Amino acid sequence: MRPGDRTVALASVVGGLLLGFLDFCWIKWLPFPIAELGNSTATWAVAAFLFGYWVRSGWLRAALGATVLLVVAVPSYYLAAALLQGDDLAVLWAPTSLVWMFFGVLAGVIFGTAGTWARGTGWRQIVGVALPAAVFFEEAARFAGKATDPGYSSGAWWNVAIDLALGVLIVVLTGRSHRQRALAVAVAIPLAAAILVTFALAGGALS
Repeated sequence: MRPGDRTVALASVVGGLLLGFLDFCWIKWLPFPIAELGNSTATWAVAAFLFGYWVRSGWLRAALGATVLLVVAVPSYYLAAALLQGDDLAVLWAPTSLVWMFFGVLAGVIFGTAGTWARGTGWRQIVGVALPAAVFFEEAARFAGKATDPGYSSGAWWNVAIDLALGVLIVVLTGRSHRQRALAVAVAIPLAAAILVTFALAGGALS
């Protein structure tokens, strides 16, 4: 059953508060390598995807709701840091927070829409399922680069395995047939490469 507009609006705000706060707790108290999932752009992107998938229909509702979810999660994360480890509250409106909120808008629109596409048909359904897998595959590629760096812990291979497994799992759970799942994985690989290049360009522009 499709949730109503008021339910979607409330869920986006409450979900964002929980996502940010619990994400900080996850990073702070869970052990490596599981803790890395909290410090993961893929995890937040997939949260937006799952929100859109839950909304079921109406890409605009899903995109707006997922955007609010991620934007609210940013100050919620920093508020948790202030309450639980004494960080300065000023970080809530610092430029870094605003940058992450901006990326939250982009991710909310893209992955919230993808969530509704995953319930559709045709090429949109394939792309919708492929996108959340792609962000996990892209993150796995970045961890693989760190794992091959002599100056970085070889334990990063655990993160590679976790991200690859989660990427495949989300395809298995949201795909409707073996053919659709295979196509989604095939599409996710070039999408992951495109996301990797985008992150590299964005990182260069911000540095």
